[in-house]
Amino acid sequence: MSQRLKLIVAFDGAAFAGWQSQTHRKTVQDELESAFQKISGQRIRIHGAGRTDAGVHALGQCAHVDLPPDTTDRLKRSVILKALNANLPATIRILRCHHVSENFHARYSAKGKLYCYRIWNGAVLPPLEFGRAWHIAAPLDVDLLKAAGKKFFGRHDFAPFAANRGKKDEDTVRTIHSLEVRKSGPRLTINVAGDGFLYKMVRLIVGAMTRVALHKMSVDEITARLKSSRAEGFRLVAPAEGLYLVKVWY
Repeated sequence: MSQRLKLIVAFDGAAFAGWQSQTHRKTVQDELESAFQKISGQRIRIHGAGRTDAGVHALGQCAHVDLPPDTTDRLKRSVILKALNANLPATIRILRCHHVSENFHARYSAKGKLYCYRIWNGAVLPPLEFGRAWHIAAPLDVDLLKAAGKKFFGRHDFAPFAANRGKKDEDTVRTIHSLEVRKSGPRLTINVAGDGFLYKMVRLIVGAMTRVALHKMSVDEITARLKSSRAEGFRLVAPAEGLYLVKVWY
């Protein structure tokens, strides 16, 4: 009988075309499935808590896999962890793993997620921040950035702040539990927690917030867009390299 294994995965998204397996493109899911194949001798499907876009990073992506009986019999959990990391590129690491009930599902059992978006608001981007933060050289009004963020609290139809994947009947109502802006010198971090997120939703929220902080958009326009439930007018999608999936709650 197979056993379900829960994985906590961290990765540098710069080298990958996102999480989900794609034909002829390098993805995190493909790398994980390849590593499992090397240690088990067979292809095993990995199920993630959700997709991440190309270039997006993860500090705590969650996934699950059903291990074949022979693999479970041969390898202990600690051995599986070491074996997987030995067969993965240095840009992907399994941080933790443990056995869970067959009723657990990385995607459908999730209750919420925490994302972090990083901005470097200075004239010069340090080399070690390249590919890991959005560089905005123009001064940002942090008070306005925070005021814009407050407009997203609560339960709204986030269709105006989501990219359309062609799913006309998709439920676009989500709840943002918290949105916190922190500043440390030129480094800005925006932490967003919610019960779920639509395609490019966090990046569109951050894009709107920064437009307000650059005096290119009013705070009231965010309120108006949320009430309209329609994606109208110019929308700025913040770059993928500043976004991190921090944690998935169950």
